[in-house]
Amino acid sequence: MDDPSAGGLKVRGLHHEYRSPGQTLQILRGLDLELRAGESVAIVGRSGAGKSTLLHLIGLLDIPTQGSIEIEGVEVVHASRSMRDRIRRDAIGFVFQFYHLLPELTALQNVLVPGMIGCSILRWLARRRAEIERGRHLLERVGLKDRVHHLPGRLSGGERQRVAIARALFRSPRLLLCDEPTGNLDEHTSADVEDLLLELHREHHSMMVLVTHNFRLAARLDRVLRLEGGVLHPKLGPEQPLLAAGQFLP
Repeated sequence: MDDPSAGGLKVRGLHHEYRSPGQTLQILRGLDLELRAGESVAIVGRSGAGKSTLLHLIGLLDIPTQGSIEIEGVEVVHASRSMRDRIRRDAIGFVFQFYHLLPELTALQNVLVPGMIGCSILRWLARRRAEIERGRHLLERVGLKDRVHHLPGRLSGGERQRVAIARALFRSPRLLLCDEPTGNLDEHTSADVEDLLLELHREHHSMMVLVTHNFRLAARLDRVLRLEGGVLHPKLGPEQPLLAAGQFLP
């Protein structure tokens, strides 16, 4: 990054729309969001409100129709493609609801993928031993010491998500984006993965933006914001009172 001391995430006036013949669907309408280093925020809202779209924009997987996104002092919306690729690779980690593991690779190989991206063969060979050691350490840290060489098809849903979390943390990202990370898990496994994700987030002192329908998880983060009408609201509206632990938002 140009200035690591700048830190933080700043989203200003974010608009995004999808266009099809004869129709324009506005998803985000001037959304603002700001996070400090180490801070976590949960984003809740109804299905179709644009929560995943927001994560894709912040994660540089898409470009907004209008607005600015600043990550650690770098404005990324109008940055060059190579700069956006570098920031996405080095500064951002993703955890998805459906894991997105490569089925032909073992748990360890899946965790190593971020280290291989953008790395020349000679550079990879020079650092391969250290990278493998880091991958093994992360898998041990997420409780999968004995699953290092298992293919995803031989892992449970909770184990696959643990591999995905280890992969997301491989490059020690300063920004962790989580899209329904426990949405595909049963209640018991979900609670275990929640504990692990939040514990590792605190250890790495990363920023975290987490999209969820589960208020039990949302309430454990520093802030809970509701996405409605294309903008973020600082707290749940009166029509959606706080729910008891374990309950879910529509």
